[in-house]
Amino acid sequence: SHRHHSYLLVHTADWRFVQISEQHNPKHTQRERERDRAMQTPQIAPYIRPEDAAQHITVSDPVQHQDGMNKYTSYRVDVRGPIPSDQNYNAPNNNNPNDAIFQNAGYSAVLRRYSDFLWLYERLHKERAGAIVPPIPEKQAVARFSAAFVEDRRVNLERFLRRVSVHPELMDAKCLETFLRADDVTFHAAKNAKGGNVDATMMMSIAPHSQQSSMMMPAAEKGGFKKWFAEAKTSISGDLVRSPDDDLFQEIERYVNGLDAQMRSVAHQASGLVRKGKEIANGLFEFGLAFNLLGQSEADSLGLALGKVGEAADSLSVLSAEHAEREMAQFEEPLQDYIKMIHAVKLALQRRHEKRLTYTTCLSEVETKQTNVAKLRATIGAEAKAYSAEMSLKRARDAAELARDEFATVSQRVLREVDRFKREKADDMRKTVLDYI
Repeated sequence: SHRHHSYLLVHTADWRFVQISEQHNPKHTQRERERDRAMQTPQIAPYIRPEDAAQHITVSDPVQHQDGMNKYTSYRVDVRGPIPSDQNYNAPNNNNPNDAIFQNAGYSAVLRRYSDFLWLYERLHKERAGAIVPPIPEKQAVARFSAAFVEDRRVNLERFLRRVSVHPELMDAKCLETFLRADDVTFHAAKNAKGGNVDATMMMSIAPHSQQSSMMMPAAEKGGFKKWFAEAKTSISGDLVRSPDDDLFQEIERYVNGLDAQMRSVAHQASGLVRKGKEIANGLFEFGLAFNLLGQSEADSLGLALGKVGEAADSLSVLSAEHAEREMAQFEEPLQDYIKMIHAVKLALQRRHEKRLTYTTCLSEVETKQTNVAKLRATIGAEAKAYSAEMSLKRARDAAELARDEFATVSQRVLREVDRFKREKADDMRKTVLDYI
């Protein structure tokens, strides 16, 4: 008897290709060959995302409410153990095991609506400027009470909370503790406090799909248009304060913009694949339906054969639809989430730019007040005005010093965040690609 050898290339974990000789033997059954191939296939360890460590935080039980003409949906937010001090808790880069939000260990449950989540998102940007705040589901005006939309929003709000709770820069934020633990009276008091309202800038910032958004546009906060105009004028003049890390941040901006363009292109192609897969499934369904009807009009063996073709087309239609759904869940949606995270990086860079503008404006005010003090000191009989100008100069210097410290703090935070983003998103993309192939 003749022996026949075939060769199989197996991609191993250490990135080498191993040639395996498989001997076809009449005694070597098909089941044994499949078992051997399964044993030779390298097993990939399951990837655990950082937010998987926060499964003790859940968003559930969406309930619709009618308050006059206002209709909204509330969600139940539960916090159950473990706490960060628990030995089984594995939050990444957690250097503070006694986080404030878990000091009151145990169970808590509160009701929150979408605008409350939006408040938390906006407050995190203010309290921890420069942090990469996880994306929140976008606001939607139509069909926002359909069962499918409510469930999709619930899932994404839960993921947002879990990501924030394990975020090394956000997990101990005061606003997060208030959101998760405070009763209705305390929470609404915090939400309505000065500076606690959701402003228009943050409403726009959660829509990363807008192609017209500018990464370097300063936030026009309510009641702060004069300050915004002064900062914008300083920016146009080109006299922004310099820092030792400016070249590094320019490189980061180029990297983020390039990555954004590339990922949008890949996501566009992925959406096309999913769309074509659904079209093929629909086409096979119509094809199978036509053959089933044709088979019913024919008799004997011809009708039976046509019916078999129709059944086969129906089966292929189901398989194609399932494959398209898997592609959407495992490839298209993770890519869209990745694009939103890139937009979050842009927002972090924007916060640094805003702090830079503020510091530059403070320095300009100090210079102007110094000139004014010098003139008043040289004027006879203007001692009282000179004293008042000196006090104003002192306050301006204090403000400039505070702005300088905030600018430095935010700059260092952005650098840490970009490094973490590159590390974690590389793992996410690896998992996404492996799941897809």
